[in-house]
Amino acid sequence: MPTRAEPPPLLSRRLVLVTGKGGTGKTTLAAALAQAAVAQGKRVLVAELGRDAALPRLLERTPRPLGYPERQIAPGLFAIHIDPFEALAEYIGLEIGLPGLVRRVLANRGFRQLMEAAPGWRDLIALGKVWHLEQMREAGAPRFDLLVVDAPATGHGVTFLDVPRVVMSAVRAGPLRHHTEQVEALLLDPRRTLVLPVALAEELPTRETISLVERVRQLGLPIDRLVVNGLRPRPAPEEVGDLAAWLERVPDDLALGALPRPSRMAACVRALEARHALCQRYTRELLERTGLPIVALPYLVEGIRGEADVAVLARHVLASPIEAWR
Repeated sequence: MPTRAEPPPLLSRRLVLVTGKGGTGKTTLAAALAQAAVAQGKRVLVAELGRDAALPRLLERTPRPLGYPERQIAPGLFAIHIDPFEALAEYIGLEIGLPGLVRRVLANRGFRQLMEAAPGWRDLIALGKVWHLEQMREAGAPRFDLLVVDAPATGHGVTFLDVPRVVMSAVRAGPLRHHTEQVEALLLDPRRTLVLPVALAEELPTRETISLVERVRQLGLPIDRLVVNGLRPRPAPEEVGDLAAWLERVPDDLALGALPRPSRMAACVRALEARHALCQRYTRELLERTGLPIVALPYLVEGIRGEADVAVLARHVLASPIEAWR
């Protein structure tokens, strides 16, 4: 694989927007990044935007629903579920100074149905809330050192990130234009913001990730690496040689106690070798087609069962992308 220049440290940004095809481990990566940043002494807020709250089970031993505003999960770690109606009520209440009246209007069923039919407002309000959280200060310093946003999946994710530009093309003046400009400035600032895609080393996630990277670049958003999740290791060290062939030469009736027959172990090794080769193939394709260095997260045999497994990934997520995929 060709050498790539190493990008700046991941934690040098204030805002990381995690996106990727559904099922690639997007929410898990957001949780792992938040844990890794806290371990580095950062004060971190991780934000969930979707309707299904998955973050609590990844960050807490006894999961509790996230609310609005944020709540503290552990020392240095905070989490929030950005509900668009709550965020809209907060925004309008601040603008007109009548939060109680605004909340009563937004609680009206007919009004909610009307708003649900309006395209794009959810994304704009959610991004506005993210901007507000990034701007928050305590004693003259940022309230949070890092914001990690579990952004929408690939298709919706691009639309989500493009909303400020679309709004500014339609709104020429006024408070909405001014606030949207501030959100857009945050998203486009490579010193503060990073879009972090996550993929699997499989055909469809690879294709979608390549398209996502192209679109993010077209929008001018900062992107300098991608994460490949669930990479299978080589089943045996290279110095062992062809382990499957060695096992195939062992008599199948040899007594091995509780171990399977040699032929079955050989078949398992062949399957693991094929899976490893597939991971290498698609990782190489991602590297060559995107030009981005890759951070590799290991495959966990028993999956992600809770915060302990997320902690395993957290130990890898800050690795140098130059070294991670070699």
